[in-house]
Amino acid sequence: MPETRSGTSEATGGGLQHPHSVHPGRESIDDGVRVLKDGESFAVFDRHGDAIPGRSSHGVYADGTRHLSMLILSIGGCRPLLLKSTIHPDNILLAIDLTNPDCPGLDIEADTVHVFRSKVLREGTLHERLRLTNHGLVPVRFPLTYRFAADFVDLFEVRGSQRTQRGRHLEPKLGDTTLRFGYVGLDDVVRLTEIACCPRPTRLSAGAIELDVELEAKASMSIELAIACASTPSGIVVPEERRWFDEAYPDRKHRRAARRARCPRIRSSSLSFDRWIDRSVGDVYMMISDTANGPYPYAGVPWYSTVFGRDGILTALSMLWVDPGIARGVLDVLAATQAFERDDVRDAQPGKIVHELRTGEMAELGEIPFGRYYGTVDATPLFVVLAGAYLERTGDLATVRRLWTHLEQALAWIDANASSSPTGFVSYAATNASGLVQQGWKDSTTSVFDHDGRLVEPPIALCEVQGYVFAARRAAAVIAHQLGDEARARALEDAAEGLRARFEQAFWLPELGTYALALAGDGLPCRVWTSNAGHCLWSGIASPDHAAQVGAMLLDPRMFSGWGVRTLATHEVRYNPMSYHNGSVWPHDTALCAAGLARYGMTEGALALLTGLHDASSYMDLHRMPELLCGFARKDGQGPTMYPVACSPQAWAAASPMLLLATCLGLSIDGARRAVRLVEPSLPNWVDWLAIEGIVVGDAVLDLRFTRDEGAVAVDPVVHTGHATVEVVRSAVRR
Repeated sequence: MPETRSGTSEATGGGLQHPHSVHPGRESIDDGVRVLKDGESFAVFDRHGDAIPGRSSHGVYADGTRHLSMLILSIGGCRPLLLKSTIHPDNILLAIDLTNPDCPGLDIEADTVHVFRSKVLREGTLHERLRLTNHGLVPVRFPLTYRFAADFVDLFEVRGSQRTQRGRHLEPKLGDTTLRFGYVGLDDVVRLTEIACCPRPTRLSAGAIELDVELEAKASMSIELAIACASTPSGIVVPEERRWFDEAYPDRKHRRAARRARCPRIRSSSLSFDRWIDRSVGDVYMMISDTANGPYPYAGVPWYSTVFGRDGILTALSMLWVDPGIARGVLDVLAATQAFERDDVRDAQPGKIVHELRTGEMAELGEIPFGRYYGTVDATPLFVVLAGAYLERTGDLATVRRLWTHLEQALAWIDANASSSPTGFVSYAATNASGLVQQGWKDSTTSVFDHDGRLVEPPIALCEVQGYVFAARRAAAVIAHQLGDEARARALEDAAEGLRARFEQAFWLPELGTYALALAGDGLPCRVWTSNAGHCLWSGIASPDHAAQVGAMLLDPRMFSGWGVRTLATHEVRYNPMSYHNGSVWPHDTALCAAGLARYGMTEGALALLTGLHDASSYMDLHRMPELLCGFARKDGQGPTMYPVACSPQAWAAASPMLLLATCLGLSIDGARRAVRLVEPSLPNWVDWLAIEGIVVGDAVLDLRFTRDEGAVAVDPVVHTGHATVEVVRSAVRR
């Protein structure tokens, strides 16, 4: 996963802490934070809609900097009472119902004034509207106060990084209806936060806006704030045009609806399943930002709201069957940022796909290496895998032809890496002490070790990465064939098959019934049960006999918590259910394992994993899939244990239900042939019917309805426009 999220939990388990790890603040995911995001800005509040100082992630952020660190509403000096707090399913509107408390010195009966607090984030400006209604029988008067602060700290400082020097804060600037904070960074960028209020405040100071409210019986009034964030090299004044709430909200809804319309509608007999799917799809689309090179699903809020190579690719793969446009955007962005020269500070080599892109003061000054950082071993083969999957789904050879040079450069990096590795397999060793030690998806410092818990030395060849390379070569062979280069296609196929044979010989552990987590630099295998082996099923590199044994391992109670697949089995020395990668449950990891099980005919196991994650979502605030869960075993009547600093929403976690659903339906789409294929379609036993409406296949739009029928699942396709075929295959293995 994205960089340096490891230190918090791994230190708990006696591991090493990375200098840029996430250190937990006072809040956890269980506190029910509320998140808004648009483009390069996002905001994190508590259920009341406040940003509380000391709650590590609270605030309004833009371009890697926290522009507002405190936003607290009070009535008569007291905090309003919370009645309800929710994010609408499209993730645009935060809606909160509050009321006045029994407040000393306030001559108003409790629960008399209803406060409807709504927020929308649009293009770097947070819009807030209060609708105050007096439900009493007499007029009321009370002071209403907003308190503000703007610390302008870098996101990495919020995460816990320490700095020896910072820039300087500007004196707050007061206008008739505005309050402006400013900060000049060490990078000479002037960052501004301007707060505007309507109506005109009664009193305005350097840290507060106050209004004396008078409401007749049964009367209502509105108060609006516009909190604009800007970063300008010369300190250009934030534009005076406020674009108030009535403009911002419809605009956001229109833009989101246009993007969301590309995704089919999914309905079922299970309300909880529908809510899970709706929230997950909404979260994926919220995380998509329009970059200079195309739309891209940012990794997660709050810590990873930016481009991450691996995360974007796996999100796009999971969403490919419903919206291939996401994959096209990911491919374009990653091609545009592909490394073209060696740079050890950034772990870059020619052809390598980027790990992450960062903005903000610390990135600009080089205080962190992640401005444009390439410390990932798997994003490069996965980039090729995504290109092949995109071509299969769409038949869009023109786009893939345009990307072919980038794909060849990625393949060249793969070949060069394997050739220089002592084991002959694609491997990694950090070239920058400030970068990532571990460069697979489990990138915490202590995630790769042997059975005795001993951390192994690089270069490290992870088992799942070899599967990704295998899949990349096979995907590239198909592309080369369609481009008319038969010699290149045969060479890639031969390389893939050669890798498969060497992989089986080097990684298979017959005494454990699984593949080694990795080969260390000395060539010795890491003999532990991990979820990494499940990815070898997903990629197709595993032999059928070995796949069956890995499948049994994944579903063993030591690996399957009841909610999902643990990253590490409970009997292993480094198992810690509260750790980041050594015993936790990751939704995207579980979904890939499920896809691997189904690929080798173990659909019942895939259904069990889908059911586990679905059931976990029913305990989640807003039915939202977080980045990860703790790995404690499921117990009757109890929900899963939340990981305290997990990102929520998280793009690849949000996309995982879509991969799980396609997996259990055995669904694949051949865009060139305008064909939908369903191999042994299955539904969990708590879903009687499921409908998918509006799947786009070439020029065709079709619906699919699945109904449980005497132990089997019947399929009823309806093609509305264009031409497409639907094939249902029974009693077949999906490989």
